Amino acid sequence: MEKIIAILIRKPRQYHSILPQATVRDALSQMCAENTDHLLVMSDNRFLGIISEHDIATKALSIKLSLKKQLVKDVMNHGLPMITANDTVERCMKLMRQHNIRFIPVFDGFNFEGIISADDILQEVMFSRNDVFDGENEQSGSYVL
Repeated sequence: MEKIIAILIRKPRQYHSILPQATVRDALSQMCAENTDHLLVMSDNRFLGIISEHDIATKALSIKLSLKKQLVKDVMNHGLPMITANDTVERCMKLMRQHNIRFIPVFDGFNFEGIISADDILQEVMFSRNDVFDGENEQSGSYVL
């Protein structure tokens, strides 16, 4: 199966991030403004974790405290499993399933290289399948519209 590096190469290197001291309300507003369902929690160019809409729905809303008073660092996912660019997509999928997560950070030693999402994996599977199906259509002389 493909290596994670193949996904990272095709994926834009633009990541939406937020500081750990920001409020959960600020995080939610930023997600809406940037049309994303997650933000990387970064401080001094260091990856600290991820906060997602799911985290807000399951953690922040269960606490009886205003979203204006809750901090990102108290709701974010941290201590996530990590992968390297040389890991396989299959290993990434297994870790995501094992830890029930949709996002997994990619590191090269201590250097943050990017983030892989379940959507990235799905796109990779579809991309690899399109290559297979395109080849079959060319060989058979038929094309699907």
